[in-house]
Formats: sequence, structure tokens, C-alpha cells
Amino acid sequence: MVASKTKAKTKKSAASDAASDAVMADVAVLDRPENGTETGAEKPVRDNGMSLPPAPTPEASLSRYLQDIRKYPMLPHEEEYMLAQAWREHDDRDAAHKMVTSHLRLVAKIAMGYRGYGLPVAELIAEGNIGLMQAVKRFEPERGFRLATYAMWWIRANIQEYILRSWSLVKIGTTAAQKKLFFKLRKLKGQIQAIDEGDMRPDQVEKIATALNVPEKDVVSMNRRLAAPDNSLNAPLRSEGEGEWQDWLVDESVDQETELAETEELSKRRALLMGAMENLNDRERHIITERRLTDDPKTLEQLSNEFDISRERVRQIEVRAFEKLQKNVRRQAVEQRLA
Repeated sequence: MVASKTKAKTKKSAASDAASDAVMADVAVLDRPENGTETGAEKPVRDNGMSLPPAPTPEASLSRYLQDIRKYPMLPHEEEYMLAQAWREHDDRDAAHKMVTSHLRLVAKIAMGYRGYGLPVAELIAEGNIGLMQAVKRFEPERGFRLATYAMWWIRANIQEYILRSWSLVKIGTTAAQKKLFFKLRKLKGQIQAIDEGDMRPDQVEKIATALNVPEKDVVSMNRRLAAPDNSLNAPLRSEGEGEWQDWLVDESVDQETELAETEELSKRRALLMGAMENLNDRERHIITERRLTDDPKTLEQLSNEFDISRERVRQIEVRAFEKLQKNVRRQAVEQRLA
């Protein structure tokens, strides 16, 4: 009975989250092209008759976008609280719309702080706007915090995740410490005046590693990653002429033909050995196996105790068995025309 109630509650919660996501999608601040195609036109998104400013694009300058979002007033604490309650309790789209648009300037301000990573500011703002909408969706006004205080964490997290995904073809910043190192390294290098190109001095690496509580080798590795951007292996060697960088890569692995030939040769040798072993008696087979065909061969002393014979006798049996194996292997090779 308890399990059925828990399942029912989980299904109800999942349905509520799905409905909430659908409503937030309607309150989207970004301008999405229709049918998945890029039109380049500035079409303001409309929600219940209220137009939103188009997201900044190469056609619509950033300065114009910043002017448009200044038209939306900041919300007093009391009004923000009432709007948040209306959204949480009644799914009021107008309330959510007003909370989002009143904080677009916050997104733009935070996005401007990440311009040094070589990505278009328009894309950073777009990712920050998504984080803002997630914050509005989860905002709990009864905790006593303002929406801006709560939303800034979501905005930064979205922008930082986008930078980590887009900055390099090779995944970096997989742990919290590495992400912190990625976004703090440049600032700390400026503080200790380590602005020269190339590797930092050991004392500089030690200071940064201590400040961020990360291994020194991670600091050196991240500094090199930030100093040398990714290059495509298909990039031409010269501005004019044929040839790509990948042409200089040497494949040191064994080619398929050689690997197949070696495998077949090993299989034939194993078959000859197994056939020759059948011509030995049990004692000879055991001694030659323990002495020459195992990774951890036994000593003459161990085998002499096992068969209750002298060590010299064990050595003689081993030599005789090995001579028999050689003779039988040669005979089989001649018969099979392998020699």
C-alpha cells in the first residue's frame, strides 16, 4: 500500500515538472528560428501579446539588444514576491514573463565577464538566459532571498558549462576543482604578474596551486591548454600547397597483414608442439612442461622430490624429452611441407 502511494506521488511530481517545463518554454526569452532554419531576421518573441527583445545576433547589434532590455523595469521586493507566488501556485505565465524580463540586464552583465574566452557574447547571453529561466522555475521566495541572488548562480553555471563544451574539442574541466582552475587561472596569473607566454616559473605554479588547492601538475597542464588552442589535423601545412598535418602522423601499430601472418604462424607452431608432445611418456611430458613451458618453471630440486629421483636424473630426462620434441617437430613440418 505504501509502495503504491509512493509511485503515485512520483508520477504526479514528474507530471507537474513536465507541465512546468512546458510553460517555461513558452516564456522563453530567446528568439528561436522557425522549423529549425536560420532566417537572420529579427523577430521578437511574443507571449500573451507582450513582445520580448530579439536575442543579439550579428544582424542585430549587441548595443541595440542592451538598449531594448533596459526598457524592462527592476522589480521591488514586494512585487517580486507576489509574482513568484503567482507562478509557483497558479502557473501564471505573465508573472514568470515579468520576472524573466526584469533580470535580462543581470544576464548581460554576467555574460560580459566571460568575453575573454573567444566565444560570441550573443551565445553567452543566450546560454545565460536559459539559466535565468531555470532559476525562475525553481525560485522559492519564502526563503527570503531575492531572485537576482539566486539566479546569478544558475546563469553563471550555464555560461561556464557552455564555455567548457565549446572552448575545446577535448573535454576539460571534468571535476569541480578543474573547472575552478579553468576560470580562475587567468585572474591569478594577472595578480602574480605571470603574463609571459610559455610555462610559468615553479614558484608561480606553487602559488596558484596553493590558492586553488589543486596539484601543481594540473596548473601546468591547464596553463598549456589555455595557451595553445586546438588545431585540426586536417589543417593545411602551408597556406599554399598540398598536404595536411595528419600526413605527418606515423602509425606505429602492426598492420593487419603482418598481424594475421604472425597469428597463423603461432597457431601452426602450437599445433606442431602439441603433436610432438603426444610422443612423450607422462613423466617426460610433465618434466618438460614444468621446466620449459610455464611462466614460473620449477627447479630440478622440486621435480626430484616430486618423482623421488636425483636432480641429475631429472636433468637427463629433460634433455632427452627436448631432443624428442625437436625431432618430432621437424618430422611433422616436413610431412606438412612447412619446412
